[in-house]
Amino acid sequence: MALEDAKTEIDGAFARKDPKGLAYENAFAGATSFLRRTYTKDLSGYDLAVTGVPFDQAVTNRTGTRFGPRAIREASTLQPYDPPYGWGFDPLSEFAVADYGDLAFDYAKVWEFPDALQAHMAGMLAQGVGTVTLGGDHFITLPILKAHVEKHGPLALIQFDAHSDTWADDDMDRIDHGTFVYKAAKLGLIDVDRSVQVGIRTVCDDHCGIHVIDAPEVHRIGPQAVADRVKEIVGDAKAYLTFDIDCLDPAYAPGTGTPVWGGLSSAQAAAILRGIAGVHLTGGDVVEVSPPFDHGGITAVAGAHVAMEIACLWAWTRRGG
Repeated sequence: MALEDAKTEIDGAFARKDPKGLAYENAFAGATSFLRRTYTKDLSGYDLAVTGVPFDQAVTNRTGTRFGPRAIREASTLQPYDPPYGWGFDPLSEFAVADYGDLAFDYAKVWEFPDALQAHMAGMLAQGVGTVTLGGDHFITLPILKAHVEKHGPLALIQFDAHSDTWADDDMDRIDHGTFVYKAAKLGLIDVDRSVQVGIRTVCDDHCGIHVIDAPEVHRIGPQAVADRVKEIVGDAKAYLTFDIDCLDPAYAPGTGTPVWGGLSSAQAAAILRGIAGVHLTGGDVVEVSPPFDHGGITAVAGAHVAMEIACLWAWTRRGG
């Protein structure tokens, strides 16, 4: 296949015959699965699956992250023509990647959502794949973690964020994006000694013992030193990576519910993500993309690239570097 195939290739989300390989259909046309991967619920023969969680009940300010998965998929249509620049390999050709579609849930029964999401993720993991999730507000990471921990045991957490999300909340039934890390720590889902938060720039008195590399520190020491520190903290532990798009400065990601100035640039984030290649990821997510507040689509573009970087990090370990 090559670029000239764009004149005949279309709707690869449904018509692809090979689960591996780049895609060349016109970026402005066709069904917009993530990276033009095949939509399927049967993950036999696949290595990695992408899913969307269109949920934004627990936002601090601006709603709209329920549209995040749709926007990220659309933004991703520019990416599958070539291998991701700088990685030195093509994950789409080496690994079979599927788009598992979105989680279905009853929006009028919010209390049922956490169990529905955990079961959704567990069903994917039971088919033997790694996962990349497109959110959705940041609460979604808690049920996802529960599913991953059921399969892999307690994990290191690598969290890119403006907020620590460790505000105290001992009501484990509350659905709150600002307390999910506190609950993950209290429930023993994460090994806090092996966990790290990058880009933090809001006040919280208790980080639950998790290591913090705040935004000023990132700016001071630079991306490579941050990446080295993350790898030192995580070590050889299995890890889960969550990337709240508000880790980026609003100049690079205006479409989020909780923008905070002084954040990372997209270049810094890209360098750090690539710098931590070698950590053993079981999966990851990108959350809080809120398209209604970014009509230029800048935030969705960032989210699509973060999701691809997570896929590359996952693939890096499986291919042995």
